[in-house]
Amino acid sequence: MSNVIKSNGFTNESLDWDAWLDVIALEDATEDQIKVLEESNPKAKTSDYYLFLAHQPDILRQRSAAFNAIMYAPGGMSRAERELGSLVVSRINGCVYCASVHAQRFEQLAKRNDTVQQVFDNPYGSGTDAREKAIAKFSAELTEQPDAVDAAKIQALKDVGLNDLEVLDLIHSIAIFAWANRLMLNLGEPVFPDGSKAEAQ
Repeated sequence: MSNVIKSNGFTNESLDWDAWLDVIALEDATEDQIKVLEESNPKAKTSDYYLFLAHQPDILRQRSAAFNAIMYAPGGMSRAERELGSLVVSRINGCVYCASVHAQRFEQLAKRNDTVQQVFDNPYGSGTDAREKAIAKFSAELTEQPDAVDAAKIQALKDVGLNDLEVLDLIHSIAIFAWANRLMLNLGEPVFPDGSKAEAQ
């Protein structure tokens, strides 16, 4: 991995996440719970997040299908830019765990971490070029004031080269993490590599 970044309680290190409520035990799981864990994520069987959500396998299945379609579907916005939108949302919402995941994915896809440092330091105005800055700005605006997003804010994205499908992909990426951040923040807490637990500032 690239250099470790730490700023305002956020990091690009790999974190764990501990659920505050009971997770399913694999030895007691139903056949459908095991199946949905295997469908959801390669690490789902060892993740408190998935082991908690697997209490409701049908809902987890729908969540995973939506997530995979939004973040990994071919065409439209680049995966790195979807990760940037998700990173900005997670930074603003104070979701340390989600921010670490999307920081790492952005770095892997973009092959750099300068924008990650900027988002952690201050998500407003972050980005290394006009397109990234517009994506970060829109992500912040839709996160904080969704009712204020209008045609002018959409046009600002088009002015830096985003097409309709890319705008839609960005909105979906922002929306799913507005939801996912709240699940993570209300159901558990991040665990740092040294075993400590702390909140973002």
